[in-house]
Amino acid sequence: MQKIMVGLGIIFIILGLAWPLIKKLGIGRLPGDILIKKGNFTFYFPITTSIVISLVIMIILWLINR
Repeated sequence: MQKIMVGLGIIFIILGLAWPLIKKLGIGRLPGDILIKKGNFTFYFPITTSIVISLVIMIILWLINR
């Protein structure tokens, strides 16, 4: 359990450091991401981006455990 938590922590740190590069690639603006802007209110729900990131992480973990 500790190894999983450390691994997840490392993944989150890497993603946090790579986030500016990811934004330049347009990953956060995929079709299917919900963006609502009304006046001073902005609501952003990156559902498609979340699915893509989840699939990538799942494939990486599957390859590691294989």
